[in-house]
Amino acid sequence: MKKLIAPSILSADFARLGEEIAAVEKAGADVIHVDVMDGHFVPNITIGAPVVKKIRKTTKLPLDCHLMIENPEKYIGDFAKAGADWISVHVETCDLSILLPAIKKLGCKAGAVINPPTPLEKLMPYADIADFILVMTVNPGFGGQSMIEDCLEKISSLKKYYADKGLDIPVEIDGGVNPDTIDRVKKSGADIIVAGSAVFGCDDYKDAIDKLKVD
Repeated sequence: MKKLIAPSILSADFARLGEEIAAVEKAGADVIHVDVMDGHFVPNITIGAPVVKKIRKTTKLPLDCHLMIENPEKYIGDFAKAGADWISVHVETCDLSILLPAIKKLGCKAGAVINPPTPLEKLMPYADIADFILVMTVNPGFGGQSMIEDCLEKISSLKKYYADKGLDIPVEIDGGVNPDTIDRVKKSGADIIVAGSAVFGCDDYKDAIDKLKVD
């Protein structure tokens, strides 16, 4: 499976958000990652569906909306209507057996997310019904954190599980990905690579993305 690079707009210049998204698309991004935080499930507040609706007009790339929020069932419809292509929800916040099919019915890819302290066993009952899995390698809420590298074992375990079952379900990684950690990230088998400051914190977005894509 081709590795996909998903710059996280959490690290973009929000005063120039449309320009920033256009710039990373031109630089070779495959997906735009949108961190949605509510100040309850995570200790930060970011953006909601109205902003997604606006940025939908700025790019043809898939919008990957990661809902770090309580009661996500109340909002998945709003994000789907706003133009989200992928919607991911946390095993810690909802019943994935209900939410993942509900997201699919809205016409979006449905992702299951797991936080660093949560054992992988809690996610595995839903691994076969997700369109993708997002493994957090930092505690969610803020950008620019260092990777919790023990979490890479979750990715390796998921990839082995899917390979043994003959399933082609991608695994996404979010947290602390940069040129210093990318080799270990790729060794884990991650398919979709979220990077915030490692892209938007650089002067040359194309060079930053190319460094993450190099095998």
